[in-house]
Amino acid sequence: MNAAPISDSSGLVYFTDGSLVYAGRHVHEDSYPAHTHSFVEIAVVAEGGGTHLSQAGRRDLTAGDVVLLRPGVWHEYEECAGLVLHNCCFGPGLLGRELAWAREDPLLGHLLWTGPYALDRRGMLTTRLEGAALQEGLSHLEALAELQAKPVHLHRGDAVGRLALLFGCLARAVAGPGADALAPASPPHPAVAEAMRLMEGRLAHRWTLAELAGELHLVPGSLVRLFKSAVGVPPMTYLARQRAEAAAALLVRSDQPIVQIGQAVGWPDPNHFARRFKAHFGLSASVYRRRFSGAPHISR
Repeated sequence: MNAAPISDSSGLVYFTDGSLVYAGRHVHEDSYPAHTHSFVEIAVVAEGGGTHLSQAGRRDLTAGDVVLLRPGVWHEYEECAGLVLHNCCFGPGLLGRELAWAREDPLLGHLLWTGPYALDRRGMLTTRLEGAALQEGLSHLEALAELQAKPVHLHRGDAVGRLALLFGCLARAVAGPGADALAPASPPHPAVAEAMRLMEGRLAHRWTLAELAGELHLVPGSLVRLFKSAVGVPPMTYLARQRAEAAAALLVRSDQPIVQIGQAVGWPDPNHFARRFKAHFGLSASVYRRRFSGAPHISR
């Protein structure tokens, strides 16, 4: 949404300063190597087929498949045959500002924050769009792509609105055909969203469950019960996953020593950092940096 919202270097597409969102159509005829990014990425298959590889394993893709990846998740494409992807990528800061309200919505909160972590998904969520829903989703993605040629200061609301419409389309697909019956009648307890904000805002702090519960005027057991009911994991597990995402971004975007990165995200013990990072991404921090260092990028 600037004159040049993205840059392309050696086949890698990455955001330039000031960009709000990237959306584009890309065709794969063979393979695209393993890569990562410091953004939230949504890939919708419009045509063709291929195989998606990630820490979660191999998944065959056909038209209508959708893959949502939290920051830091690595993935690649193989055996592509006319695989047409519509990609949408945006920084997590957008979720903390213009779209912060979405956390309070049961369906959108699940799509963007809790679903990719539930059931040991390690930051990735998949679903399908069928028929009219696929056409609706693609129309929002095409509209976002068209907005990139317009000044961001005049069209920020348009982009945020289109993203919200896309999220709604995807969230209904994740909830399934019985979405109206299955969706919670009300948002999670306010303490859950506040706990998430507190931890995300102070990753380097040496949080304990007792301190976090105290900040929210709850006893630890009540906070764990409320948090697990809404998010699917306890608060400290959620914190570990946020720290892993932040560490992954620093590994590929900076030349800081790995020990310093661990300290910056709240894991000052190198051994603890090593264990928790590998548990989340399936790779050690040093291997992750070696494979993916360079400009933060998105699949093309």
